[in-house]
Amino acid sequence: MSLAKKRILIAKPGLDGHDVGAKVVAMALRDAGADVIYTGLRKSPDYIADVAVDEGVHAVGLSVLSGSHLSLASDVIAALDARGAGDVAVFLGGTIPHTEHKALLDMGIRAIFTADETLDDVLTRFDAALGET
Repeated sequence: MSLAKKRILIAKPGLDGHDVGAKVVAMALRDAGADVIYTGLRKSPDYIADVAVDEGVHAVGLSVLSGSHLSLASDVIAALDARGAGDVAVFLGGTIPHTEHKALLDMGIRAIFTADETLDDVLTRFDAALGET
């Protein structure tokens, strides 16, 4: 895997208070060799974009369980674009209805991860998608 050369920010935008999944993915990415930064709970899209730019990350992984994934993902992408970081890959995980995947992918989300995937699947898909950058 080429994750060893990647810096990845894992963030919990919005008001979600549950971050176990985000922490599990962050640890799996770290164990696969990525340099992982975790921002913690309840971060604004602007804060996430600022950290992404300051840390020079290759990717941002958003974890959303609140149902506000469409607006939060859009806001993070817009905040990255506003800071000249539109090339940073944005990934999304959480409780994401399959009926909304196309809209999220169309807005620029690189990949969507749901609870029915194994950690190995997540790492493989992360690696493949980041190999494109």
